[in-house]
Amino acid sequence: MCSQDENSAIGANRGVSTVIRARFRMALPTDIWVSELSTAFPAATFRLLTGVPTGDGALELGEVVADDPGRIVDAMGDHPDIRALDQLHHGDRRAIVQYETGEQGLYEFLRGSSLPPEFPLTVDNGAMEFGLTASREQFDAFGDALDDSGLSYELLSLVHTDDDADLLTDRQRECLTVALRRGYFEVPRDCTLAAVAEALGVDKSTASETIRRGAARVLKQHLLGGN
Repeated sequence: MCSQDENSAIGANRGVSTVIRARFRMALPTDIWVSELSTAFPAATFRLLTGVPTGDGALELGEVVADDPGRIVDAMGDHPDIRALDQLHHGDRRAIVQYETGEQGLYEFLRGSSLPPEFPLTVDNGAMEFGLTASREQFDAFGDALDDSGLSYELLSLVHTDDDADLLTDRQRECLTVALRRGYFEVPRDCTLAAVAEALGVDKSTASETIRRGAARVLKQHLLGGN
């Protein structure tokens, strides 16, 4: 059996480097359309599922989660920065829309950091939550750029890994993050499993199983060292 130092040396010889996965919450400039609308509708959640910057704007696929998503979709269509909008799905609390916007403010900072955005990007009440995967050098440079921007931000999570295998799947991370932020793990609980499932757009059994598996991975890693 190799010692810890020997294992470290083997890893170094194989070219394995530390990968950092982090999640941030950042206040958006107030003149961006999604910042304006999310502030006007503070109980709503906007998710940018994917987006492609164009010459003078962006083509995006987004999701709105709210008590009355149709009202918010109408407000999006009326906003001067939205050039065209097509509603693809409408439910009681969820709408999916494809739209073209005439501004790229949502992308400017992430593009300047030389790190691609990781979808989905979530915006609520004027703040954007997003994740990134980077080397130590890239992460440090990103932090410096974030500090220089003058924007208010919060580091929500930071995970170091010595290989490309991630502790959690993207879906597990999303479920656990939503559950944590909404108070599902508080004692007593601030929200129900049904509320978490609704926020994620899945049924209760899927939310329960995903949270259970994700929590088990985290506990195994941190209490048992991954064994």
